[in-house]
Parts: sequence; C-alpha cells; structure tokens
Amino acid sequence: MDIREKVYEKLDMLKIKYEVCEHEEASTIEEIDRLGIFKSGVGCKNLFLRDGSGKRHFLIVAPEHKEVDLKEVRNQIGCSRLSFGSEKRLMDCLGLKQGSVSPFGVINDKECKVEVVFDSCLKGEKRVGFHPNLNNATVWLEFEDMVKFIKDNGNDIIYINL
Repeated sequence: MDIREKVYEKLDMLKIKYEVCEHEEASTIEEIDRLGIFKSGVGCKNLFLRDGSGKRHFLIVAPEHKEVDLKEVRNQIGCSRLSFGSEKRLMDCLGLKQGSVSPFGVINDKECKVEVVFDSCLKGEKRVGFHPNLNNATVWLEFEDMVKFIKDNGNDIIYINL
C-alpha cells in the first residue's frame, strides 16, 4: 500500500474530513511558496529534532514562515540541547525521508517515540496543510482533526508559544 493511502485510510477510519491537493514534489517552504500550495490555508513546517542524549524525539510544527528558536523550544519543553535528527533517525522513528516530514508520520511510530510539539497559534485553525508522508501532495484538514489523528496513534502532544 502506498504510504499516502495508509494516511487516507486512517483519516477515513477516524471519520475525519479532508481534502487532498496533488502537486509536483516540494520539499522546502521555498518550493511550496513557488507552487502556491499554501494559498488556501495555513501551511505548516515540520522540524524533526532530538535532545542531546538522543533519547527524546520531537516533531515541531509551526506556521510555514514562523521563525523557530530552538533555545526557546528547548526551554518550553524542558529538555537538553536540541539538534536536527539524522535521516536514519527520521526513518527509524517516523518512516519518513527528509522533505516529506509531517505529523502524519506518527502512523509509522508504533512505539510512540516522537512527541509532537505544536505552536499554540495553530489551535482552532479550520484549514491546515501537511504532506501525507510524501511531498507530492498536501492534505487539508481542521487542526483539531490533526490532533485527533495523533492522539489516536498514542503520541504525546505538547503546545508551546513560538
């Protein structure tokens, strides 16, 4: 089964309404901007991070053009130094490749190793967009439905102010 289909199947199972917009591959915010993908809602950037010991893993989710200060994130989530997780670690934890990082990746996180950290400003948004684990499509849904998707998988969710 295509990894996108796995996401759509779970969304359907959870009775979550969503819309899929297929497009050419876009792995950076700059490419997404060039294609105009996020013009119809709040697009999000997703950063896969690890703590200094490599024991905690985080997926930071923020509006597409918001600056993410890693020191501030670290202070708010109460952990040691943060750094970007390697491509191998990303594949091991979320089953994803760089350029396709998304909260939908928790579907592959059977041990719930990754804590999803949302910028609080996303709460209540009616249309947020994320790759469905491949970067050639964007799934639009309500923010609370993304939270439902993550909670159903069992991953912890943290809210911070960026």
